[in-house]
Formats: sequence, C-alpha cells, structure tokens
Amino acid sequence: MSSSVISLRRAIIAALGADATLVSLLGGARVFDEAPPGAPTPRVAFSETQARDWSTSGSRGVEQVFALTVWSGARGTREALNIADRIVALLDEAPLTIEGHSLIDLRFTALAARREQNGRYARVDVRFRATTETV
Repeated sequence: MSSSVISLRRAIIAALGADATLVSLLGGARVFDEAPPGAPTPRVAFSETQARDWSTSGSRGVEQVFALTVWSGARGTREALNIADRIVALLDEAPLTIEGHSLIDLRFTALAARREQNGRYARVDVRFRATTETV
C-alpha cells in the first residue's frame, strides 16, 4: 500500500515542479516531500496522509486522503492562498501517470488557512482524495 503513496507523491511533486506559474509564485522549485530545515518560504510540502484498502474482487486498489501544506512568511494569507489555488488548479482531476499504478481519481476536497508560530507564518492545508489501482 505504501508504494502507491510514494508513487503518487513522486508524480505530484513532478507535476507541481513542472508548472512555471507555480514555481514563479514559490520563488523557485520549492515543492517537497518534507521540507529541509531552513527551507525558505513560500514552500509546499506534504503533511498528513491516510491510505486505505480500496480493492475489489478483480483488482487491488488504495484510497488516499492527503494534504499539501503551503507555508508563507508574507503578511496575511493572500500569498499562501494564491499558491493553494494554483495547486488545486493543477491537481484537481489531473491525469497523472503513477509508476506501477493507475490513477482512477484525484480530487480536491478541502482547504484550511491559519496563522502559525504567533502569526509569523501563514499556513494553508490543501486536502485531496485519490484512488489508485495496482497495474
């Protein structure tokens, strides 16, 4: 089950990193599985992930619910929300190619914005649901 999670993450990082508009909004290729210590903002990284068996009698599948977190050091949440909007535009129903798996569906499900560390950072969690089958 974890291999579908890893494969989907790789495909998402590649898709987001290939978009010139998003890279411009981020000020560089700042999309991470986990951001390295001291990574500049704005940046995007995976946060929570849940994976469940989604198999049928004829195929093995996984349902994933995951969040991408946008971090911004700018005042207010506008920068982080603009980045989140671009991520949704790129990933909602995107036809990604996933190594070893077939992507059945990828959908945006929710967004939550807040300030963190005494208002120092804006944080936007962008949630998605994906279903995959093993090929």
